[in-house]
Amino acid sequence: MSARSGGAERPADRARPVGPALMVIFGGAGDLARRKLLPALCNLREAGLLGDGFGVLATATRPLDDASFREQTREAVCGHLGERFDAETWSWLEERLFYERGELGDSALFERLAERIETLDRKLATAGNALFYLAIPPSLFAPTVEQLAARGLFDEAGGRTRRVIVEKPFGRDLESARALNRALAASLAETQVYRIDHYLGKETVQNMLAFRFANGIFEPVWNRRYVDNVQITVAESLGVGHRARYYEEAGALRDMVPNHLFQLLGYVAMEPPVSFAADAVRDEKGKVFSAIVPFDPEEVLHSTVRGQYGPGAMPDGGRVPGYREEPGIDPASTTETFVALRLAIDNWRWAGVPFYLRTGKRLPRRISEVVVEFRRVPFMMFRETPIDHLSPNRLTLRIQPREGISLHFGAKVPGPSLRLGGVDMNFCYRDQFGEEPATGYETLLYDALRGDATLFQRGDNVEAAWSVVQPILDVWHALSPRDFPNYPAGSHGPEAADELVGREGRRWRTP
Repeated sequence: MSARSGGAERPADRARPVGPALMVIFGGAGDLARRKLLPALCNLREAGLLGDGFGVLATATRPLDDASFREQTREAVCGHLGERFDAETWSWLEERLFYERGELGDSALFERLAERIETLDRKLATAGNALFYLAIPPSLFAPTVEQLAARGLFDEAGGRTRRVIVEKPFGRDLESARALNRALAASLAETQVYRIDHYLGKETVQNMLAFRFANGIFEPVWNRRYVDNVQITVAESLGVGHRARYYEEAGALRDMVPNHLFQLLGYVAMEPPVSFAADAVRDEKGKVFSAIVPFDPEEVLHSTVRGQYGPGAMPDGGRVPGYREEPGIDPASTTETFVALRLAIDNWRWAGVPFYLRTGKRLPRRISEVVVEFRRVPFMMFRETPIDHLSPNRLTLRIQPREGISLHFGAKVPGPSLRLGGVDMNFCYRDQFGEEPATGYETLLYDALRGDATLFQRGDNVEAAWSVVQPILDVWHALSPRDFPNYPAGSHGPEAADELVGREGRRWRTP
């Protein structure tokens, strides 16, 4: 995990270039590769983090050769990077881009890939190291790994490294996640598997560890004695878009909660690790997931909310259709586009502190944040003043779109009478450190290439997260929603989500 700090940078602080390697991208002609992965590699090269012993071998079904793949990729990368596109950097990467057409169900493709990997290893001097990126449907993860293993492509003899990045979703329930873990374990060591979650590539998420454990003023109050509640929000203003087929099968719960939201939860709630080594950090996250109080069927009905957006108006005034009117969606769909949960973590640090999680589509604005709301101070000394209530202090970790941290507290309003006003101390990454070219994948690819798994999910942690979510899936499957759609596009979600926190005398922070 790369580190950044304020002030002058010492030579020892700078990230070092990764060693030689060939990156093999399955689904290499797809949207993820063209819009995220290859632009991220350009940014890494420009930052001096990729050496000459590097190459990319993409494979997909499109009828392309090396030249046509390079041409199409250049257009896509240039369009994505815009003014940040650097012709010299692209020229360096372009001559290291190769393409192999084929169907993943065809064993002949894997024979050709094995030969091509060996040839490119000699040509590019990649020292036998390879990073396989599976940007393909989850149903193809296990058979693809099996085919690669059958040709000895995961063999790390002679000191070479062979690693696999697996995109989400990692399973669609607890049983499928366990089955996928077993399938990967049959061909790979756990140290070779990198389960990626692009949320962990964002600076604020990575900064949570430094923020919590490097600052003596926060960690002493980061517990049940001082914290009243924690809110984690991942809101999207867009609808289902072109993901109708996937979303109908997944829904908001599967798509967001056991991965994105739980990763944020893990970093907020974990105990201090003994070091920043990958397993030390992931051990502590796993303990958080294991300490979440399991849901029984009655608790699912009481502490979870699901919603689906109907037609409405977005803040810009534009009218948008409801989920059931979106192209490719069943007109009677019961798929949820909004989820809110109340979780309890039964350990010494967090017992009695509610954790509220919510995520949804077609909400007023795109925003991801973690809000730590502290307990109110005693009101006694303010009884003979004009002040009728005291607002809680809040620490907000903004993950997107404007990454930063803010602290909300009360201060006296100037004047002869005692009046309090809420004020905010704001820190913005872009203002403080400048904006770096980023797709969200730079740090993750850099870490995977150099073998740092800190920001990647471990198999047991994935299963622990699904264990929490599985009872919710079971109850929601057994009881179809009767009120869908239950929130208009452009609103903050269903009223039941407000009631979830309101019945305990709290309310969501409105971004």
